[in-house]
Amino acid sequence: MRIAMFYHSLISDWNNGNAHFLRGIVAELLRLGHNVNVYEPENGWSYNNLIKFHGNNPIEDFSKSFPHLKSIKYRLADFDLNVLNDMDLVIVHEWNEPQLIRMITQHRKSNTGYKLLFHDTHHRCACQPQHTQNLDISSFDGVLAFGKVLADIYLAKNWNNNVWVWHEAADTNIFKQVNDETRKSDLVWIGNWGDNERSQEIQEFLIAPSCDLKLKANVYGVRYPSKAMKMLSNAGIQYKGWLANHKVPHIFQHHRFTVHIPRRPYSQLLVGVPTIRVFEALACGIPLICAPWQDSENLFTPGKDYLMAENGSEMKKQMKKIINEPEFAAQLAEHGRKTISQRHTCAHRVTQLLSICKQLDIDINTEKKQSAKKEKINA
Repeated sequence: MRIAMFYHSLISDWNNGNAHFLRGIVAELLRLGHNVNVYEPENGWSYNNLIKFHGNNPIEDFSKSFPHLKSIKYRLADFDLNVLNDMDLVIVHEWNEPQLIRMITQHRKSNTGYKLLFHDTHHRCACQPQHTQNLDISSFDGVLAFGKVLADIYLAKNWNNNVWVWHEAADTNIFKQVNDETRKSDLVWIGNWGDNERSQEIQEFLIAPSCDLKLKANVYGVRYPSKAMKMLSNAGIQYKGWLANHKVPHIFQHHRFTVHIPRRPYSQLLVGVPTIRVFEALACGIPLICAPWQDSENLFTPGKDYLMAENGSEMKKQMKKIINEPEFAAQLAEHGRKTISQRHTCAHRVTQLLSICKQLDIDINTEKKQSAKKEKINA
């Protein structure tokens, strides 16, 4: 297939978790022989902040770490939509300028040669439904929603009748089992501050129990206000700042366990959506303890893939269990890792995407496409 994908950024994962899944999906599509063009804005917010705070080194590191992944920068003012004319499939992510989304839907109305899908991985449609309603979702050939609760919103509001649940997953080419012989620290949490969407939860499920147990703990992420960094410091937790996502497995290797602290919209509004950090942690074979979230879609097996803690007291108890029972911790980690490898890799999600394409009558035969292309060149 010839695929065009419009996302906020492929290159920068600075406060941009969507880049994690995108990289894995694109890599798998390329491996299968599909032609993929990823478009991102020339001056995207995440990309600009990455350079602002860290210079060009992360960009160079990305190119070395992902030589097969490249994006096409565009300016909205002079973007030529004719590049879509030869596509079989166009996927537009939710985090794009509304103007771009409108431009593409208008182009699709007069160009029937490709199918157009909307990919939603955010809680905005639940918290700010008017924003999503204004995007003319009905002009898309379908919607890829990263959770059933999100898909149900699209169907209930009659925004689009073709909606598929397309969960995020781990890129297991990057997120692999770690070696527990070098675990010198206790706890690591990798997550951004979250616009006050989980400030209280971070205090209850991370800072307080870590302080009480006097753990050797580290935190990675961005947008932490000075007050938050002081809270971490007072609890004996080291704040390490931004971490390139492909380096996460190396960090996990040096810690005994990690935690998942969902933002409030995901624990209260979009129940059943774990976000990608859960998939990535389990793929690395590190024991995981989760603050409250409801796995309503039975993606995992609580108690076997990870431990749950309903409150700070339970979190402290579960942390002690992981520390004091290494054999149990190893079994937990291995069960979680196997669940990912069997059900939740980017390869699984690409298989599902190709099945969706068949339902949309898209020809996914790469050999046929490549053969036709060679004949056209030789003509």
